[in-house]
Amino acid sequence: MKRLATHRIGVDQGDDVLFSDYQDGGVMWTGDGPRERRRKIAFSDRFRASPVVHCSLSMWDVDHAKNVRADVCAENITERDFDLVFRTWGDTRVARVRVAWMAIGEVSDDDDWELY
Repeated sequence: MKRLATHRIGVDQGDDVLFSDYQDGGVMWTGDGPRERRRKIAFSDRFRASPVVHCSLSMWDVDHAKNVRADVCAENITERDFDLVFRTWGDTRVARVRVAWMAIGEVSDDDDWELY
């Protein structure tokens, strides 16, 4: 469990279209087997340490005739950014995906000072 100083909690969030493969015959729509898409997401301001990042599908368009499989997560989380990752496998056909994310962590305060 992360413990945060209550007056220094920062929350950043976004909602990003990760891909739209049905328009150009991309691998998420036409391929099969293990597939992955990732995007580097920069926070709007720096956290003091790596925050907790929660990801969820906010929109997805999939082929109804195939099994629906998805894994959405945040990887490589730092105080400045993280990788937003979507994975699928098997015969799943995904036309497009939008992922919402929220980062919660400790931020700097104007009263902070450091000794050099």
